[in-house]
Amino acid sequence: MLIRYSLILLTAVFIFTSCKKEPPIDENDLSHIDYNPVEYIVQIPDEFPMLEVPADNPMTQEGVQLGRRLFYDPILSADNSMSCSSCHQLNLNFTDGKATSPGIDGIAGNRSSMSLENVGLFYNGLFWDGRSTSLEEQALEPITNPIELNNTWENVISKLKESEDYSERFRKAFGITNKNEITKELAAKALAQFERIIISNANSKYDQFERGDAFPTDSEYNGFDMFFDISPDMPDAECSHCHGGPLLSTNEYINNGLDEALDLNNFPDLGRGEITNYIFDNGRFRVPSLRNIALTAPYMHDGRFQTLEEVIDHYDSGGHYADNVDPLIYNLGLSEQNKQDLLAFLHTLTDTTYLSNPDLSNPF
Repeated sequence: MLIRYSLILLTAVFIFTSCKKEPPIDENDLSHIDYNPVEYIVQIPDEFPMLEVPADNPMTQEGVQLGRRLFYDPILSADNSMSCSSCHQLNLNFTDGKATSPGIDGIAGNRSSMSLENVGLFYNGLFWDGRSTSLEEQALEPITNPIELNNTWENVISKLKESEDYSERFRKAFGITNKNEITKELAAKALAQFERIIISNANSKYDQFERGDAFPTDSEYNGFDMFFDISPDMPDAECSHCHGGPLLSTNEYINNGLDEALDLNNFPDLGRGEITNYIFDNGRFRVPSLRNIALTAPYMHDGRFQTLEEVIDHYDSGGHYADNVDPLIYNLGLSEQNKQDLLAFLHTLTDTTYLSNPDLSNPF
C-alpha cells in the first residue's frame, strides 16, 4: 500500500513539474555579454595641456569606439539624414566649410561650426559662447536643437535599444546589464570619449621651427616675428595675446570689433553675454585655436570672412567701435608685404597628420 501511495505521489509531482512553465527569457538582458573594458591611452604632445578626464567617465577602448559610431551615425537625427560628422568633417579638420551650418530641415543657424581639433583640452567653456562646461554636457545639445538634428533623446534611446549592436556596445563600454539602462547620459559620455581623442600632433612647420628641426623662409619668419612681437623693427600684429600658448588660443571671450554697437545691447548676436547676462560680455565670442587655421574657412563665429586675407585686413583696419572692444584691436598700419608675411606664417600652422588616426575615421 505504501509503495502504491509513493508511486502516485511521484507521478503527481512529475506531472506538476512538467506542467510548470519555464521563466520567460528577458530579451533586454545583457548580462551574458562580457564586460572587460580596456583603458584607452590618448597620445598628447608634451607641450600640450594635460587631458582632464572626469572620474565618472574614464577613457576606454570600448567607450571610444561606441562614441565613434554614434558620432558618425545619422541615427541621432530625427530623419536619419545627418550625424555629428555632417558639421564636423574629418577632411575639413572637423568643420564643414560653411559660413553657418544647416540642420536636417535645411534651416541655417547663425553661427559657424567650430573645429573639434583639441576640443578636449579647452577648459573654459565650449561652443562660441561657452554655454557648456564639459564635453558630456555639450554632446547632449545638438540632438535636440531644432536647427540641427531636431530629434528627441527619447526617440534616439528607443532606436539604440532596438539595435542589438548598440546594446552590446553599451554593455561593453559601461557595464549595463539591461537594454533599459541605455540613457542619453551614457550616449553623451561615449561621444565625449571620442571627442577627447581628437588631438592634433605638434608637428607643423611652426612646431618644427620651435624645436629647431626646420627653418622658415624669410617671409614666414617675418610673419612669426609680427605674430609674437619678437623684434622692435617689425610691426606688432597683436596676434599672440589671444592666440598664444601651445593650442594657439587663450580660450577667452573677446569682442574683436566685428560689429559696431553704440549700445552694447545692439549686437546682432549677443554671444557670451546671452549666457552670463553681463552686458559687457555682449558681442564677445570664444577665441578659436589657430592650429590648422588655413583648413577651416570661412572664419569668425558667423563665417563672414571667406579667406585669411580678409581676416588680416579686418584686424589691420582696427575693426568697429563698441565700448567693450578688446584694447588690442586697433589700426595696425600693416603694409601689403607685412600682410603677405603674416599669411605665410599662418600657413606654417598646418599639420594634418593626426587625421590619419584610424580611430577618428568613419566606421561605417
